[in-house]
Amino acid sequence: MTVEQRIAKLDWQRLGAELDARGFACTGPLLTVRECAAVVGLYDDTERFRSRVVMSAHGFGRGEYKYFDYPLPATVEALRRSAYPGLAPIANGWAARMNVTPFPDDLDALHAACREQGQTRPTPLLLRYGAGDENCLHQDLYGAVAFPLQLAVLLNQPGDDFEGGELVLTEQRPRMQSRVEVVPLGRGEGVIFAVHDRPVAGTRGDYRVKMRHGVSRIRSGRRHTLGVIFHEAA
Repeated sequence: MTVEQRIAKLDWQRLGAELDARGFACTGPLLTVRECAAVVGLYDDTERFRSRVVMSAHGFGRGEYKYFDYPLPATVEALRRSAYPGLAPIANGWAARMNVTPFPDDLDALHAACREQGQTRPTPLLLRYGAGDENCLHQDLYGAVAFPLQLAVLLNQPGDDFEGGELVLTEQRPRMQSRVEVVPLGRGEGVIFAVHDRPVAGTRGDYRVKMRHGVSRIRSGRRHTLGVIFHEAA
């Protein structure tokens, strides 16, 4: 089964309901063990990437990541293009509830809107963590155009390849204490989550909450994650 076929078999109604309820939804397996290993193996191929970020140099945490350059690797391109049509209706449901500009139905049109705002650089990235590394809570915003959902796929097996390193999501609610979720994933499994704001139904209508995500400290081993962001960077 191809990546595109696995994406096509996802239950988008369930995923949308879970995103509405909690701001994230686990997809189950998206990549095979072999596909995960192939993506991890790209990390040292410098020609595949446009930039490398050492997190400690910027106060982002510890570890490093690299942004892919165009053309994207086939697996990354397949995930990005196949997932967008299922995510766009969910994103536009949120846009209507938050009274913001809706998003295009296809990825090329989204990227055209990005180019109009000077956002031309690809944003999918490959993250690498070793023992003692962590990723501070953050949002992946790169310009005026920000598609509100993103996808992450874990590329190593917890317990076998690394210990610790849980994906952590926080939700900052108006006049309330923040809420925290720890998302369990296995190798090849994906999670869709909010990039920044999302709508929540309240007693007086919808209100916005701010989402952030990070990775807890890696206690041992090495952890790689593929991040698929749909808007481009300035």
